[in-house]
Amino acid sequence: MASAAVCSTKQEELKKQQDIELKIGEVHDVQELQRACVDNVPERYVREGDDRPGGAKVCEQAHIPVIDLGELRRGGGDELGRLRLACEDWGFFQVVNHGIEGGLLDEMEKVAREFFALPLEEKQRYPMAPGGIQGYGHAFVFSDDQKLDWCNMLALGVSPASIRQPALWPTTPATFTDTLVRYSAKVRELCVVLLARVAETLGLPSGTFEGMFGGEAAVQAVRMNFYPPCPRPELVLGLSAHSDGSAVTVLQQDTGHVGLQVRRGNAWVPVHPVPHALVINLGDSLEVLTNGRYKSVEHRAVTNGEQDRLSVVTFYAPAYDVEMGPLPELVADGEPCRYRRFNHGEYSRHYVTSKLEGKKTLDFAKIN
Repeated sequence: MASAAVCSTKQEELKKQQDIELKIGEVHDVQELQRACVDNVPERYVREGDDRPGGAKVCEQAHIPVIDLGELRRGGGDELGRLRLACEDWGFFQVVNHGIEGGLLDEMEKVAREFFALPLEEKQRYPMAPGGIQGYGHAFVFSDDQKLDWCNMLALGVSPASIRQPALWPTTPATFTDTLVRYSAKVRELCVVLLARVAETLGLPSGTFEGMFGGEAAVQAVRMNFYPPCPRPELVLGLSAHSDGSAVTVLQQDTGHVGLQVRRGNAWVPVHPVPHALVINLGDSLEVLTNGRYKSVEHRAVTNGEQDRLSVVTFYAPAYDVEMGPLPELVADGEPCRYRRFNHGEYSRHYVTSKLEGKKTLDFAKIN
């Protein structure tokens, strides 16, 4: 717990330094842009070439796997095999019968939507500092010539207590904090169960990851992304292509329309919402621990000209003081070690101070 506090303090110091050095230019609130009924979008949001939503192939016929977690809990061998293939082939899958009540998922979506519907002045009471990762605003913006995403964010540290910044937790709507705390506890339980089953797919004891992640010190954060309708959705991205720095990420998306896309080869595969299902993706940390057997996968969000979209994303990762590197059991029989050893807090600082740019941040860990 103490080392997590040290890491949190270092991040605060780095943020103060960035407040002085960063020149991020004008960053609009995209909901306000949308409300102004502009026919075009500012140049900083306009993408070029293959970076545009239609610049690369979109494969509408493919679908990410769906895993029945209830069957996994009952010890279903076939479902464990499907989970292994989902991790090997996709790095993304949806889970059903996951044990989180639909009513709680609906509550979380409701309070998140109510927050984003507040007047701008109210939301700005919880500002995300330039170069910061908590609060309301735009994360991962580090220069005034950087392309921006058509998205407003509310990002909050949840666990351990040392990373939580209570002043950034909205007091409106009144039920926001209680709902998020209850929701986060259930999602954390889900992450523990998922990692136990992922360990089993690798032939490892089910407690392997939970045992090394630091227990209560394991890091959990949440980010709510709101994508208002965009007048030129063919020109912008809701969220730039990236992989996650977490071990596992749990995404709840509304069922209004498809926005999340997953890279598969040279194409993007839309993730069609399944009511009350949760989207799971493997992060950079798990890629390192499995020595690349399971890989984190690039994903992005696109916008819509008529409808808004909301997602609630939970990131679950090892404690900051955990020493990371490929598990010895997965570096054997002549298999080369593909990643160096490093402190997870060190990688976390590297990730949150880099712009979203595919899987580039993982170069930090690779052995050339």
